[in-house]
Amino acid sequence: MTAEADGSGGCQCGAVRYRAKGELGYPHLCHCRMCQKAAGNYFMPLAGVMRSDFTFTRGAPKWFQSSDLVRRGFCGDCGTPLFYDIPEADFINITLGSLDDPDAVKPVMQSNTGQKMSWFHALDGLPLEPQPETPDRENAIAASNHQHPDHDTKSWPLGESS
Repeated sequence: MTAEADGSGGCQCGAVRYRAKGELGYPHLCHCRMCQKAAGNYFMPLAGVMRSDFTFTRGAPKWFQSSDLVRRGFCGDCGTPLFYDIPEADFINITLGSLDDPDAVKPVMQSNTGQKMSWFHALDGLPLEPQPETPDRENAIAASNHQHPDHDTKSWPLGESS
């Protein structure tokens, strides 16, 4: 269960950036309570990349030791969850949403489904919010966006050296 990767990723503010090459192993959605809390979400999408195929290209994460075995890496500036790491393993798990092209890696499995939200099966039946005819709010947000773009930059914020 692998997916090819040759991409970059990072946090929302751009302080931590990484590159993963080669195969991403076991792309999955983890529903355990620890991942729920670490992501601030109902599940966490993860996949492993060999440490030899992984490098930081900007900054370094802060780490939280979420159990005796596992530590969680996140951006110390914006808080983006980035990594699930077992330091003794030969791979590191990256959060799939932190990839610059998260659509490129489709999860193939779900884990810890005993803690999955009991109502997930009904999500596809929820009504869809219509797209606004005048996207003023979306345009205002896009025009004032401080989020790092979904690609590597020489410096960030643009014009500053890093």
